[in-house]
Amino acid sequence: MKEPISLAYRRYALGLLLAVNLLNYIDRQVLFAVFPLIKADLSITDTELGLLGSAFMVSYMVIAPVFGWLGDRWNRVKLASTGVVIWSFATILAGFAPGYRTLLAARATVGVGEASFGTVSPGLIADFFEKEKRGSVLSWFYVAIPVGSALGYLLGGVLGQRFGWHSAFLMVGLPGLLIAVPLWFLRTPQRSIAENEPAVGEGGSGYLQLFYNRSFVTNTLAMAAMTFAIGGLAQWIPTFLFRTHSLNVEKANLMFGAVTVVAGILGTLVGGVLGDRWQKKSSKGYLLVSGWGFFIGAPFAAWAIMAGDVPSCMAAIFMAEFFLFLNTGPLNTVIINVTNPGMRAMAFAVNIFFIHALGDAVSPSILGWFSDQWGLRNALLSTPLVMALAGVFCFVCGRFVAHDMAQAEP
Repeated sequence: MKEPISLAYRRYALGLLLAVNLLNYIDRQVLFAVFPLIKADLSITDTELGLLGSAFMVSYMVIAPVFGWLGDRWNRVKLASTGVVIWSFATILAGFAPGYRTLLAARATVGVGEASFGTVSPGLIADFFEKEKRGSVLSWFYVAIPVGSALGYLLGGVLGQRFGWHSAFLMVGLPGLLIAVPLWFLRTPQRSIAENEPAVGEGGSGYLQLFYNRSFVTNTLAMAAMTFAIGGLAQWIPTFLFRTHSLNVEKANLMFGAVTVVAGILGTLVGGVLGDRWQKKSSKGYLLVSGWGFFIGAPFAAWAIMAGDVPSCMAAIFMAEFFLFLNTGPLNTVIINVTNPGMRAMAFAVNIFFIHALGDAVSPSILGWFSDQWGLRNALLSTPLVMALAGVFCFVCGRFVAHDMAQAEP
């Protein structure tokens, strides 16, 4: 039998995985901070610019099912560490890209590495901590989304403005090669089922079972709608501030990054705490927090896009992001709670595939095409409607979640 893992080591593991996730989102978002610089340097259209974001997401979602299958059968820590090395090297290679095609290939490779980490890390967190604390613990882990994204915008804006977009990729890619070392030696926690017990379902049959799980399907659709909206906004808002409000690249990213990090941290942590509290009162507590967050956040997003001055725009962005990030911990916790412990990596792999296939794998290019036709402001106005749709899916999911939670774990 394995020795029990102390609370101090569990906290160390959470801190290490949080740090890796920070780099994950820094390397992911730095591209969008330097969009205007890449467009000017390579003389490309907004549609081609959007494809740089889509290339990452397409490879991320396509390879995720492979790592999901491996994650329920192989050593999850080693898979995660290997993924960090792959995406870090790819980010560094983007810094040497001489043209558009090379940059496109580098960004697609970043998606391969991040798919490895993204599919196995939530299950690792879940196995380090007890079920009753999953919402709060996962919220701490997912604080990396707003903080890492904000740092990506900040670092990309400052480094890109002062040293060029190539330097921005080089500088943010290097730390990943260092942090992959302690991650490689992290102890693997005991799964909720025995390590030598086979995962539920094999290959395609295991994945097929997830499509009969109504809570998993509707929760994934909610996350897909959210990802379409927030992914499109995250990739285009810095450029929107640059074009519409005449802010330079550095200032636009500093302002957006600062707002994102504060609103994101507050929203993510508040969502985790509220989700755990509401879940004690109702089996759909996590979904209520997320659903209302989407409904309240959508009007603020519309206000941010229509605002005629920078202060009003940034205030509305803050409120929209706060309510959007309420969902982060709760919706990911729902995935864990409604799926069998032996196939959680597969569940996250399927979730990753569909939320990006229907979400931010296509939204950057779609919004870019809309922008080429009708202007960026009009293009962005499509996103609040999709955010409201995410809220609808959350409330639909609430009809099934109690039954599916009971089926997942005795």
